[in-house]
Amino acid sequence: MGFTPPSPFTTRPTLEGTFGMSASTHWIATACSQSVLERGGNAFDAVTAAAFVLHVVEPHLNGPGGDMTAIFATADDPTPTVLAGQGPAPAGATREHYLAEGLELVPGSGALAAAVPGAVDAWLLLLRDHGTWELGDVLAYAIGYARDGHPLLGRVRATIAAVERLFTEHWPSSADRWLPDGRLPEVGEIVTNPAYAAVLERLVDSGAGAADRSSRIEAARTEWKTGPVATETAAFLSRPHRHSTGTDHAGVITAADFAAFSATYEPAATLEFRGHTIAKTGPWGQGPALLQTLAILDGFDDDHLDPSTAVGAHTILEAQKLAYADREAYYGEGNVPLATLLSPAYAAERRALIGDRASAEFRPGSVEGVTPFVPPLRTAYDLPDDGSAASARGIAGEPAVRPSGETRGDTCHIDVVDRWGNIVSATPSGGWLQSSPTIPALGFCLGSRLQMTWLEEGSPSTLSPGRRPRTTLTPTLVVRDGRPVVALGSPGGDQQDQWQLLYLLRTIVGGYTPQQAVDAPALHSTSVPGSFWPRTWEPAGAVVEDRLGDAVIADLEERGHVITRAGDWALGRLSSVGVDHRRGVLTAAANPRGAQGYAAGR
Repeated sequence: MGFTPPSPFTTRPTLEGTFGMSASTHWIATACSQSVLERGGNAFDAVTAAAFVLHVVEPHLNGPGGDMTAIFATADDPTPTVLAGQGPAPAGATREHYLAEGLELVPGSGALAAAVPGAVDAWLLLLRDHGTWELGDVLAYAIGYARDGHPLLGRVRATIAAVERLFTEHWPSSADRWLPDGRLPEVGEIVTNPAYAAVLERLVDSGAGAADRSSRIEAARTEWKTGPVATETAAFLSRPHRHSTGTDHAGVITAADFAAFSATYEPAATLEFRGHTIAKTGPWGQGPALLQTLAILDGFDDDHLDPSTAVGAHTILEAQKLAYADREAYYGEGNVPLATLLSPAYAAERRALIGDRASAEFRPGSVEGVTPFVPPLRTAYDLPDDGSAASARGIAGEPAVRPSGETRGDTCHIDVVDRWGNIVSATPSGGWLQSSPTIPALGFCLGSRLQMTWLEEGSPSTLSPGRRPRTTLTPTLVVRDGRPVVALGSPGGDQQDQWQLLYLLRTIVGGYTPQQAVDAPALHSTSVPGSFWPRTWEPAGAVVEDRLGDAVIADLEERGHVITRAGDWALGRLSSVGVDHRRGVLTAAANPRGAQGYAAGR
């Protein structure tokens, strides 16, 4: 039968050129990235400049108090390398302390949900080692938008409106920051963040006396870890404030936690699939679940890999459930049996479990010598009812997914490739404006990544001081014949790799162009315990775009899938850049949903 042919219509072309390509979740960040390339910077200069701009223009989706992961290859070394900007739990974030506070889940908002911020240090590390520009030139874009202003997105205003009561009644510093003169800002209103501009200027000034570029950037890293950012944050969040639980707690993060963290480079986890090497983070992130899904699917014929057909969508959803059950059972910081989980024999065992009917069970696999963790399988959770604790799941936990399944896009993403062959895929997140109270002297807040840890014992991702939470941030690099060919990624929490899987299947197996794959109808499973507070799941649940078609959706329902229709253009936030080595052409594609993501290049 073959794959369903792609639609002849695409929302925009797959960009092609030979100079450089950028794609991101906000047109301003894409434009800034491309500006750096045009002025002689390389992909690492460009992606770092864009990342700091995203802190300013997408504050509801990321911030300097959050985290990031990236995967990249350089012109000199095509080996995929992971940049780990995921901070760990603070030294005081013990399971015993949280239980003593009367908690049974790590909150979805408030300082007790905050890991040590990792994004800024990671970006500075990448710039130091692989960029070419001075820090002041890279940060000038973000400083300009923070100091002089930028037009407020409608989605930012909607986020502020959703937490307005929380801000006015419990987080006055956030009200001061986001409700000028006690009112909601208007869409398109020029908003500034002079406090954050001053933070960035201090980073630049800290290296003024250093002898060389590397030392100047290293001085900025030291300033971030030991200067006012660390001390102001620890002092401000030590005072009790409202959390998503509807109760008040003080944070446990200290200045020493800031000083102790350094971002790192790590080898990628990889899998061979249909002549391509797919590279992801290690199992301290969810990335290997994509690899496990591909390993399971690789044993099916092409007809079972087409997301646009009933049999393909069913097979994909069932394979994802199995891989994500293993994510919950085995993934985390520590001794994860990844070699077994990615082995052909194990994939064959998992593949044999896929039948004609949708499973509503939580089914992790069996690994010799390892006891799988079975998390609490809650289909509902009693949320605070006072209206001020940001009780909707889409605000208190993951900032993107409504209970109906509609996704507005959380997190940010950037892909860049330059004319020399440097390529990077990066997913910044956390520290969104609704995650904890704004720190007045800094103009931003901390993230809430610790909500991805459990307070139950026995999990590889149980809350533990110094241990990274199992993040959902999961960029991808694809290699063919020893050379990088695609960098891609997406916001979307637990859906990030589920949507990227569709792109990979459609381009690698189905022959779609990048933009055709980005535009094509999306779907994902909700039949897995969520990574975000309150960590519920929907057995046999699946969310689909209506464009999948009534016949396909009806077939999935007949197979037992509990379907939520999200609308025609509601799921997926993919972007990508690529290299066609045969033609010597660079490519880029970006998500049209939400009318915000853009690619640029020439």
